[in-house]
Amino acid sequence: MSNFTHQTITCPHCGQHIRMALDASAGDQEFYDDCPACCSPIHLQLTVDEVHRTIQVQVDADDEQIF
Repeated sequence: MSNFTHQTITCPHCGQHIRMALDASAGDQEFYDDCPACCSPIHLQLTVDEVHRTIQVQVDADDEQIF
């Protein structure tokens, strides 16, 4: 499995489509990146499945609350 991939995500704040380079070499990750359009922080969770050779990305605004 390649450790680097590109993924298009949608900013949860402004709806802008953003193309991101993702590095899966460190395994599962949780990080923030700012939207280049509205400068709001985007919370990303990267899950790497080595067995099925897949990478899953979850995107949220981090101000969303789960009850």
